[in-house]
Amino acid sequence: MAAAAVYFAGGGVVSPPAATTTGTTQSSLSVTKSQIPETLVIEDTMWPIHDLNALYQLLYVPWPWWLEHTVYQTLVVTDVKAQFGEGRIEFVPDLATDWTVSDDKTTFAYDLRQGVKFSSGNPFNAYQVWTEMYAWYYLNSNGSNFLGALDIFDTSHVNVGPATFELLKSSGLANPTGEALAIMQDKSWPIYANGPYQIVFHTKAPFLHLNGLLVGFQGLIFDCQWALDNGGFGTPAEFNPYFGEHPIPGTGPYVVAEVAMNSHVKFEQNPSYWGSALSPEEITKNPIVSPGVVKTVIVRAVVDDLTRYTDLTTGAAQLATIGSANWNLIKNNPRYAYFSVKTSAAIYALAFNTKISPTDNPNLRQAIAHAINYEEIWKSAFNGEVSAVMGPETPNYGVYYNPGNLPPYDYNVDKAKEFLAKAGYPEGKGLPTLGIRIPTGTQYNRISAEVVQSNLADIGINVVIMEFSPSTYWAPYGNYETNAKNAKELGHMTFLGVWAPSALTPTDYWTGFVSSRSLWGNYAAYSDPTVDKAVLKLSQTGDINEITDALKIAQEKIYNDAPYAWIGTTNLWAYDGSVVWDRNLIKQVYFDPCYSGVNTAPIFNTIEFV
Repeated sequence: MAAAAVYFAGGGVVSPPAATTTGTTQSSLSVTKSQIPETLVIEDTMWPIHDLNALYQLLYVPWPWWLEHTVYQTLVVTDVKAQFGEGRIEFVPDLATDWTVSDDKTTFAYDLRQGVKFSSGNPFNAYQVWTEMYAWYYLNSNGSNFLGALDIFDTSHVNVGPATFELLKSSGLANPTGEALAIMQDKSWPIYANGPYQIVFHTKAPFLHLNGLLVGFQGLIFDCQWALDNGGFGTPAEFNPYFGEHPIPGTGPYVVAEVAMNSHVKFEQNPSYWGSALSPEEITKNPIVSPGVVKTVIVRAVVDDLTRYTDLTTGAAQLATIGSANWNLIKNNPRYAYFSVKTSAAIYALAFNTKISPTDNPNLRQAIAHAINYEEIWKSAFNGEVSAVMGPETPNYGVYYNPGNLPPYDYNVDKAKEFLAKAGYPEGKGLPTLGIRIPTGTQYNRISAEVVQSNLADIGINVVIMEFSPSTYWAPYGNYETNAKNAKELGHMTFLGVWAPSALTPTDYWTGFVSSRSLWGNYAAYSDPTVDKAVLKLSQTGDINEITDALKIAQEKIYNDAPYAWIGTTNLWAYDGSVVWDRNLIKQVYFDPCYSGVNTAPIFNTIEFV
């Protein structure tokens, strides 16, 4: 079936300065085909974390992942026209042509496109997909939660290690030996190949969100044969570093032609791209698989906002991310269009360390949550482009969002003072100075921290803002156990910011932010047995009512425990700014289906020129 689930999400808009219009931005001026640039230049704000090594997709990086859909494609993808134009999340074929789901929602069989090759020349098939999935398993230290941090597979019969990959290397994945096939077609394993063109996933309990997982980081397919031939995957302790500067080939419309570390990546059109044979109607239906129209694309990492603005306005770059420092110059200029999302999945919050005193006191956390002037943060840090939210979920996931229908924390000084007294600190008396940790280089974090600092002073709480280099700031963070162990290093408060999904599934935030099974994202080091039990329901049953009933109870617990002050969801694509282009040159472009959680740059093969 072509779509296993449909969520109702916020539509994306191409926003002109004077008004907001959904869909394509048109112009009275036109550019002929001869004016389409030979080389398209895109400027993003930073170089990808972990360089260009696709193995780190297991850990939800590299980010921003410029190779998403341009080089690495997925089995399924969202209908981006419906997602960003109509507010519907519906899954459509990409490298798979179709899929079926068993009645009990435990078996998912994906039929794969035939005749597809990686840019290396190696064939794409089920054995390649199988190898990538079990590479995730191996690199996750053979943990059963290797896909999306969810314990959805029975891996008791799985035996994968270096010897397995050495066998596959010598066998080859194009026409595997009988010994290799015996492993890859073993139906007692949770993922198995059913011949060369069908891959089957079998979960140990009903599961509703596999397609959403496969749209994210871990569903991006790369050439495992090439990886095996070039040193293999490495070990769980050290992924093969060779791929950082020498990216693994993909099946997509572009290939990486040049890597200048920490500067830029040069892409060229893939001469053997399978999608070049698609009809205009097929491409219109699914723009993500378009072969693109520009021969060469250069994506640059440019840290300075003024430089990006200057390059955009002088024509040195055709698309650039413009932040708050120069945003008014863009917003008030009718020449430029930018991208925003009506109901975003990019969530911003203040995390309270629940493992150290005094922020281990829920009444103190409630006091802080009600002392914050949220609208002031929206206005001063994000140009007013924020919507109120009651986390941990975001509204794009429909029934999984705010099942208890609880109101967002409100700015209420009297209520804040009441909670502060309940916490044992009337008017702040006896309360030590609290710290907010922020990384350098993010203006919206600095502005938000200053607002919080001022607001808390109004109720008698002293706050100091502590800035750290990004490497120092991020060093103590990891999974839930790591955060709990390093609690003293995390300080009292920090911003969850801005967080967008690593996969397009409601399991992402519920697991990441408030579960003891979190692999990343639980900055509050928060855990509660009632919440953990409810979050597990997302991967234990196919009964939506049973899931939402459990999540309703969990959300009430989270609301009262207040491990986070949920500030809002940001509507601009770059949070305090967006990707901008000349509306007289570019008519249409699409973006990461995971709402910037995988990639902040435009998916440049989807660009249509005026």
